[in-house]
Amino acid sequence: GYYGNALQAASARGHQEIVKLLLDKGAEVNKQGGYYGNALQAASARGHQDIVKLLLDKG
Repeated sequence: GYYGNALQAASARGHQEIVKLLLDKGAEVNKQGGYYGNALQAASARGHQDIVKLLLDKG
């Protein structure tokens, strides 16, 4: 799909609590795919600095 996976979608949309939940459940931080490439790129491109920090801390 457009976002590649749920973690990328939540990261791009700024849903920090969902990002935390997905990471706690084992989502792969560096999984590639979708428009943005990965969750970190999605959060960064959309200006979600708190999610960028969270993703960097996790992976």
